[in-house]
Amino acid sequence: MRLRNIPGARETIAASEYVVHEDVMREKKGKWDTVLEKAQPLYLEVGMGKGRFITELAGRNPENNYVGIEKYSSVLLRALEKRELLPELTNLRYLRMDAEDLPEVFGEGEVSGIYLNFSDPWPKDRHAKRRLPSRQFLARYAQILTPEGRVEFKTDNRPLFDFALEEAEAAGWKLLVCTFDLHQDEDLMRDNIMTEYEERFSSIGNPICKMVICR
Repeated sequence: MRLRNIPGARETIAASEYVVHEDVMREKKGKWDTVLEKAQPLYLEVGMGKGRFITELAGRNPENNYVGIEKYSSVLLRALEKRELLPELTNLRYLRMDAEDLPEVFGEGEVSGIYLNFSDPWPKDRHAKRRLPSRQFLARYAQILTPEGRVEFKTDNRPLFDFALEEAEAAGWKLLVCTFDLHQDEDLMRDNIMTEYEERFSSIGNPICKMVICR
């Protein structure tokens, strides 16, 4: 469920130093190491929601760079509120954009990994190509990932997860990790960072599914 429109969200985002804006983001294609403080591996969270996951991830891993991508201004605003409290996170920036445009913003082999967390299921069959783990989006990810780059996907939506597994196989991706109940897997939970949705859904007993794939 998306947040309601928040008056002033676009203006706040436009004024933020932590957001790379539309008028310059395409100029940074292939040069994202010039945007962040250090040249180091770059990871994306596509559809980052309120930013809890990527904010904690960036804090735990200063040796990597992170970009959070969110298309809804009112949701991105919540991530910015978290970011404003952590000025020491020099390895984290945000983009307000549609994921369809990823190959126009990031260069070939520029991204080391992509995180998809609790993505919109788009339940109607005619909207299948809009799902972030669809083969159409996998083709976009393949354009920007390093040869060994991975996509990690978590959801509590079992039909969407089954769809993601089928799409990955059909697109020729290799399945590295697969679980239908992440929180019962001690090894996978060791480094797990919960999103807001993950915390909510797991608290009511919904099993969390996770897969990791590479080309």
